[in-house]
Amino acid sequence: MDPVHHRTDYISGTLDETDAANNPIDQFRFWFAEAGQAIERDPNAMTLSTVGPDGRPSGRIVLLRGYGEDGFVFFTNYDSRKGRELAQNAHASLLFFWAPLERQVRIEGTVSKVTPAESDAYFELRPVGNRLGAWASPQSHEIPSRESLVQRVREFEARFGDAPPRPENWGGYRLKADSIEFWQGRADRLHDRLLYCREGANWTRVRLAP
Repeated sequence: MDPVHHRTDYISGTLDETDAANNPIDQFRFWFAEAGQAIERDPNAMTLSTVGPDGRPSGRIVLLRGYGEDGFVFFTNYDSRKGRELAQNAHASLLFFWAPLERQVRIEGTVSKVTPAESDAYFELRPVGNRLGAWASPQSHEIPSRESLVQRVREFEARFGDAPPRPENWGGYRLKADSIEFWQGRADRLHDRLLYCREGANWTRVRLAP
């Protein structure tokens, strides 16, 4: 496929101020529900972008595990690259792209760790293999081989059996949004963009040029 000549026109929907919610969390809830119906796999997948101490941004896909007025929640290894970068710079962004709906949502804000109790509760919901993997994987750090990683899983399986506890260096983050932008693709690249910005306990909303 030649990317220069690949074209897709966006004609599936509109985003108008008269139809959009006044609160962006309500608008996200509506769109997220529709994504769950339209997207077969991982509608909760989102790009998390962080910034390193050298000012270089980095992005990766993580999974949304909760959201509300207090923020958007995801879980990871605190010693991973993203964990180390968030420890130095708590500003981050999230990006959802739902191609079948021709929609994206951009969220920017400040990240903080969830409580240990919240991390424990979610960790208990994970499959045993995932929980053992959290112990075995020194995420983002160099390892000698795939086999060494598998061997570490076996070692922790022998140690914990089918009830591994949560490692202290694994848990959740909550991004409290200060801006949320909803993008709906439109024909001729004249897309709809509504930007919500937090002002104290309230939100303002403006339309942006595509």
